[in-house]
Amino acid sequence: MTQPLSSEIPGPLPPAEARVRVHVPARHNPRLQKIMAAVQQDEELYALWHAQNVNAVTRLGMTDHGPVHMQLVANIALRLLRLLMEQGITPNIVRDHGLTADDAEVVVVLAALLHDVGMSIHRVNHEEYSLIVADQKLRELLPVAYPDAGVRTIVKSDILHAIIAHRKDGHPLTLEAGVVRVADALDMTQGRSRIPFERGSTSIHSISAMAISKVEIVAGEEKPIEVRIAMCNAAGVFQVDALLREKLKGSGLEPYVRIVASVVPEAEGCGKPLAPQIVL
Repeated sequence: MTQPLSSEIPGPLPPAEARVRVHVPARHNPRLQKIMAAVQQDEELYALWHAQNVNAVTRLGMTDHGPVHMQLVANIALRLLRLLMEQGITPNIVRDHGLTADDAEVVVVLAALLHDVGMSIHRVNHEEYSLIVADQKLRELLPVAYPDAGVRTIVKSDILHAIIAHRKDGHPLTLEAGVVRVADALDMTQGRSRIPFERGSTSIHSISAMAISKVEIVAGEEKPIEVRIAMCNAAGVFQVDALLREKLKGSGLEPYVRIVASVVPEAEGCGKPLAPQIVL
């Protein structure tokens, strides 16, 4: 999976015609299609994504946490979920509540799109703030696809669970929450760290992320999902070991995901050494 969109230092809220159009493949899922149509027309939601990115990038010097990140995580989450379901693994909203695979897709996509909205308030405790902001947005977004209040409440509860469970010490209780947690960590290619790196950051976070050339998610043979990571150099091991493995641990997806990381110096995006000298 390559970086489909570029990340830039956020400025003022862009006009509608200059905004990133966030989308997912909503094939054969009319509920998800309705939800995404509402998402794409939601001015407030886009402003929240912009605000969370300003806090992350401009004020804290972190990696991209705006609409580009939302787009990537939502698509990765949907890819993971569909691969798991193709192997006969049942989402919890189906098993526990008698809903459908379409509803499970709605849960992972909306949780992915809303998991960082609390960063519009502050990075510290942003997962808890995300619950507050997301609860209000879900009251506006879900009725277009869920006219029944009871079903709508079940779907919203599982979305909010997936949001809070993406934090470092989160304990996902559903397959859908584990998918969102792992998908967040899989947004790890070079574009993810380009802003802080080009602004002079030479931390292990920025250097290791710049070493990740490509992430590919495919159906596996030993396990339902194989994540293939191409690294320009061994610095990328930090992303794989300290960040991705930590998110996978306790996600509930451990039996289903195999990670294969390889150093491929000739891979796309690999060039001269990223940090030939570090001065402390």
